Amino acid sequence: MPWKDTMRRVVRQSKFRHVFGQAVKNDQCYDDIRVSRVTWDSSFCAVNPRFVAIIIEASGGGAFLVLPLHKTGRIDKSYPTVCGHTGPVLDIDWCPHNDQVIASGSEDCTVMVWQIPENGLTLSLTEPVVILEGHSKRVGIVAWHPTARNVLLSAGCDNAIIIWNVGTGEALINLDDMHVDMIYNVSWNRDGSLICTASKDKKVRVIDPRKQEIVAEKEKAHEGARPMRAIFLADGNVFTTGFSRMSERQLALWNPKNMQEPIALHEMDTSNGVLLPFYDPDTSIIYLCGKGDSSIRYFEITDESPYVHYLNTFSSKEPQRGMGYMPKRGLDVNKCEIARFFKLHERKCEPIIMTVPRKSDLFQDDLYPDTAGPEAALEAEEWFEGKNADPILISLKHGYIPGKNRDLKVVKKNILDSKPTANKKCDLTNVSKKTTDTTSVQNEAKLDEILKEIKSIKDTICNQDERISKLEQQMAKIAA
Repeated sequence: MPWKDTMRRVVRQSKFRHVFGQAVKNDQCYDDIRVSRVTWDSSFCAVNPRFVAIIIEASGGGAFLVLPLHKTGRIDKSYPTVCGHTGPVLDIDWCPHNDQVIASGSEDCTVMVWQIPENGLTLSLTEPVVILEGHSKRVGIVAWHPTARNVLLSAGCDNAIIIWNVGTGEALINLDDMHVDMIYNVSWNRDGSLICTASKDKKVRVIDPRKQEIVAEKEKAHEGARPMRAIFLADGNVFTTGFSRMSERQLALWNPKNMQEPIALHEMDTSNGVLLPFYDPDTSIIYLCGKGDSSIRYFEITDESPYVHYLNTFSSKEPQRGMGYMPKRGLDVNKCEIARFFKLHERKCEPIIMTVPRKSDLFQDDLYPDTAGPEAALEAEEWFEGKNADPILISLKHGYIPGKNRDLKVVKKNILDSKPTANKKCDLTNVSKKTTDTTSVQNEAKLDEILKEIKSIKDTICNQDERISKLEQQMAKIAA
C-alpha cells in the first residue's frame, strides 16, 4: 500500500521507532481472577500508580477487584471486592485527582463512587461514598473530568449524558436530547471544556456540555455497522476508530473545525474486535488494543503527512478480554518505560511494559516532558460556572512519589429546596428566591453534617457501653 511506504519514510526519523513491548514474568501477573464475561465493549480494567481495578464475574450483582500494584501472584477466591451494585458493573474509572477514589457504572442504572483505603481492601466494600441516580437504563460509561475536582460524566443506554458534581451528589448537566441512538464512548478534551462522542447512528459529535450544544458533527465517520470510538487529542483534533462498509477496521483523524473530510483515514485489517484507543499526549502516541485481538499496535501522530504513522506491533499468543492503561506518573522513568498496559486474559491480568531502548542511565527528558499531575486545576463549582484550565503539570525527573490523598467528602444538598431552574430565563424575583434557596441549602448541608457527627458519636458510645459490660462480666467471672 502506498501510504505504508510514506509512513515508513517519515517514521525513520522518529525516536519512538524502536519502542518495544514486553510482558512481565509470570510471578508479576495477577492470577486466578475471574474476569467479567458481560457483553460490553469497555476496557474492564482501570489502573493508577497505587492500584489496579478489574471488573469480575459476580453472582447476584456486580463487583470489581481493587488490588495494590504489588499484590501480584495468585489472588485468593476470598479476596475482598467492591460489591455494592445490584447488577453487573460495566465500566470503572479512577479519579485523576485522588488515587483512592474510583467511579463505577452498572446495569443497575446507577453510578457509584468509592473510597478505597490507603493500603487496599481488607474487607469487602458494599457502601459507596455516594450513589448517583439519574439514568433510566444501564450505565455503560463513566469518565472523570481531567482538570476539575469531583466532576464526573456518565453515559447510559438511555442515550443520555449526565455530568455530576460528586462533592454534592447532584446532576448539574443532563444532555438527554443529543443522541438518538446508543453512545459507544465519550472523551473529554485536554482542558475539559468539550467532549466528543461516538454513537451507533455512525455520527461523531463534538459537544460543549455547559452550553448544551453540538459544536461539530460528522455523519458516517466510519460507514460500517460495528462500534466506533472517538477520542480528543491534545491539539484539539479528534481520532476515531471504526469499520468500513466492507468490515475492514479503520482509523481516522479529524479537525473539528472542518469535519467534511478526515485529515487522514487508514484501513487496517478485517478483524472484528472493537479497537480501544489509548492516547499519550506527552509523546503523541496512540496504542490500539482490539478486544479479542492478541496484539497492541501503536502509531505516532504528527503534523506531517500522512499524520498517523505506524510504529510497531506488540504481539502475543493470548487474546485480550480488556486492557488497563497506567497514567504517565505511574511509570518507571529509570527504565525508559513510556507506557504500561494491564492485559486481561480469561483468568489473569498481565502487565505489558513499553520501553524506548537507551544506552544512558540519565533521565531522558525528551521522553518525559512535564506531565499531568494529581492536583486539580479547578474546583467543581468553578468549572460549572464556566472557567477552564489546563492540567497542572509535574516533572518526572526524580520519579513520582504519591502524596497523601484527602478523603472524598460528599455534602448532599436538599433537593427539595432547590427547584430545577436549569436552562430557563428567570426574572429578578427568581434571583432573590435563588439566593434564599442557596442559604437554606447551605444550612441544610450544615445540619446534615452535625446530625452525622451526632450519630457517629452515639455509635461510639454504644460500642463503648457494650465493651464496658463485657469487661465487667469478665471481671465478675475472675472474681468468682
